[in-house]
Amino acid sequence: MSTQNRFRGLIAGTVLLLLMVVLALLAPAASAHNVSARDATFVESNKGSAIPAFMYLGAKHMVTGYDHLLFLVGVIFFLYRLKDVVQYVSLFTIGHSVTLLVGVLGGVRANPYLIDAVIGLSVVYKAFDNIDGFQHFFGFQPNTRAAALLFGLFHGFGLATKLQDFALSPNGLVTNIVSFNVGVEIGQVIALTFVLAVLTYWRTRPGFPRDAVATNGVLMACGFLLIGYQLSGYFLEV
Repeated sequence: MSTQNRFRGLIAGTVLLLLMVVLALLAPAASAHNVSARDATFVESNKGSAIPAFMYLGAKHMVTGYDHLLFLVGVIFFLYRLKDVVQYVSLFTIGHSVTLLVGVLGGVRANPYLIDAVIGLSVVYKAFDNIDGFQHFFGFQPNTRAAALLFGLFHGFGLATKLQDFALSPNGLVTNIVSFNVGVEIGQVIALTFVLAVLTYWRTRPGFPRDAVATNGVLMACGFLLIGYQLSGYFLEV
């Protein structure tokens, strides 16, 4: 991948980034809680174990959770071996499972806007790493496995902050939260299967190296958009 192509994609992504950040700063208070009214009503009215329902909600949240999916797309973008994909995704899974369970069952709390801003930062980090930004600008390479685990902790905490807003019944709570977490993993497998199929085909195309740089530039811009969106919500709320 030539330096010229790398920075051509980076410039394109940066332009899009600036437009998105401006829109984010002009937007009204950002919502860090993307749970539908119907799902929220069910969660708060449920008074016992509901394994299938909470598994469904977990899977739905992951499949529709664009912030989580953007990070995972970045993580597997240049992973060509299934063994590596499983390893990195497993580290991410361990991280977000721990903080999801600890956050909800242990009552550990944090401001949801700030947690979601860190999740946006995780997208920026991975896209920047994918275009060799750390090596080129700073002369070092972060431990990518440790980063997958670390950011997994924040992603799980992000899920926890969404559930903490609801008056959850203590009856069957542990079973329901574990079921939700299992559903998240199922949704993650479904989403990544589709993403891997697309990437596998795309990598056979002659223009993939050039397009990959531009795509990661856009991915980085999306991460900055998420950061700006959540921070605007945080400061407007304060």
